[in-house]
Amino acid sequence: MSMIERPLPYFTRIAYPVLRRLVLEHGRAHVWGYALAFVFMALVAASTTYSAFLLKSIINGLMIERDFRGLRILAFTVAGLYLVKGFATYGQIVTLSRIGNRIIASVQERLFDRLMEQNVSYFHERRSSEFMSRLTLAANGARDVLQALITSVGRDALTVAGLVGVMIIQDPALTVIALAGLPFIGVMLGRLIKRVRKHVLRSFHGVTRILDIMLEAAQGVRIVKSFNLETLMRKRMHDTVHEVERAANKIAAIQAMASPLSDTLGGLAVAGVILYGGWRVIQGGHDPGAFFSFIGSLLLAYEPAKRLGRLNLEIQNGLIGVTLMYEVLDAPSLEPRAEGLPALRATGGRVTLSDVSFAYPGRGEVLEHLSLSVEPGKTTALVGGSGGGKSTILNLVLRFFDPSSGEIRIDGQNTRDVDIASLRGAIGYVSQDVYLFRGSIRDNIALGKPGASEEDIVSAAKAAHAHAFISGFRLGYDTDVGELGTQLSGGQKQRIAIARAFLKNAPILLLDEPTASLDPESEREVQKALDELGRGRTTLVVAHRLQTVVQASRIYVIENGKVAEAGTHDELIAKEGVYFNYYARQAPERMLAPTDQTLASTQREPPPVAAAPPELTGSRKPWAALSRSVRE
Repeated sequence: MSMIERPLPYFTRIAYPVLRRLVLEHGRAHVWGYALAFVFMALVAASTTYSAFLLKSIINGLMIERDFRGLRILAFTVAGLYLVKGFATYGQIVTLSRIGNRIIASVQERLFDRLMEQNVSYFHERRSSEFMSRLTLAANGARDVLQALITSVGRDALTVAGLVGVMIIQDPALTVIALAGLPFIGVMLGRLIKRVRKHVLRSFHGVTRILDIMLEAAQGVRIVKSFNLETLMRKRMHDTVHEVERAANKIAAIQAMASPLSDTLGGLAVAGVILYGGWRVIQGGHDPGAFFSFIGSLLLAYEPAKRLGRLNLEIQNGLIGVTLMYEVLDAPSLEPRAEGLPALRATGGRVTLSDVSFAYPGRGEVLEHLSLSVEPGKTTALVGGSGGGKSTILNLVLRFFDPSSGEIRIDGQNTRDVDIASLRGAIGYVSQDVYLFRGSIRDNIALGKPGASEEDIVSAAKAAHAHAFISGFRLGYDTDVGELGTQLSGGQKQRIAIARAFLKNAPILLLDEPTASLDPESEREVQKALDELGRGRTTLVVAHRLQTVVQASRIYVIENGKVAEAGTHDELIAKEGVYFNYYARQAPERMLAPTDQTLASTQREPPPVAAAPPELTGSRKPWAALSRSVRE
């Protein structure tokens, strides 16, 4: 279960262990920065406390001793204290801001690094918006929790402690009256905290859903427009935004309840102090200066005490995000990167799968005891119906997943026993769903070989039949491809991907239906590029259009996770089995004798009698010859 889906009691139970871990991790990392900030905050607290203490001398000097010279000294002293307080406040803010920004950057770097250590299935099981929200909200939550904690302890707690100390010095009895309501405030704030957690979690859920809807609307804009789904998408967004708004309002209302509670009790405490302390001064039993110093300390302590009371509420706001952050950081790495494994030695490029079985999580077996061999330097094709397991075979060769049983070898080396980076470095991969990263055409081609020279990039583009259309753009190779390559056509994006594979120059090539979604003209251009790319390389291609693989050295027909047939195109046609039926459905005109529409291409030897469909003749042997003549 993703932590974002866990019930509220889970977060309540682990809140304080998470807080302790956060403080230990980042407190130690920034100990000197926090120490400097603590010095600044101590100066703020000391200047505030001493100002309150000086009230006794000011009042007595003015009302009793009438010493104007001493009063001037006190006035300049107070001015100096506030000057120190101003500079110390500036130093505190700047220091904590730098530490906070460093924490955000550090958390985001750690989260992203950890995500890059996970395998493909980890991303399949989670939504993209979850990762985005954790990189932003969770990182900000870590900073906010630490800043609130450090500021409250370093400044507010010291200030309150110093002012309470002044109050005790001036009048211990009045201090007991002033602080009598604190236990009741603590109980009420504890109840508010439980209510805040529920709404913070709901708000986090809502923000994740907002990101979900935004991503879907942006990436699926063509579907949204073509099906007139604007109203539906607006409703989804508005409903979710209002849900988050309601949760935020609930959080604000609950947090705001702390103010009237503390204000009421604080007002009662001040009133009690004024009544009792003022009566004692009037009766002549108490020093007026000490009384006003006490009142001043009490009033100055009021705001930092309120902030301390709200501290737990503010921490709860950020702790859920921090908890979700640690779910990512603590998740075991699913990417198989064992230390000390030898690099793959791809000498010829022979790929063999022996008795391989595989099932995706929560689904039945996709491959069952499958065995096949890809000869070095030759093209091997995988064909068959959708969902048969063809693309899964490519995923297993790349070790996006590992088989549940059986083994995969490249040039005799078990792929589990070699360094995964070297394995993937020996494989070029082109799929029908081309992914282009934001940046220029040059940037995207260069991903095949980071640091490649301009000459290498242009050569790869020429080999991929992409140089001509790239040169036609005003900015040439500096043309921005747009988000997900939206500035380019399907055929252009595919040729950029092929250029990337050319630049990588890997000995093994995996092609996953690279021409499946292209128009005929684009398909011809892309096919030319693929023919160039596959020359001299071990190539394993998944194809639905059988006409693109008739020249393959070997064709495997994959049905229900097993090899149903294997052989060359001619051998499979001659068997009149599964492949034959696929081919007949895709190109019936090539399986039949010439008709009026095809006579022009077969004028040399017109058949005396038109051939009938296979269902009517009972003999299919002549069609193999016809299919060979078409290829030739």
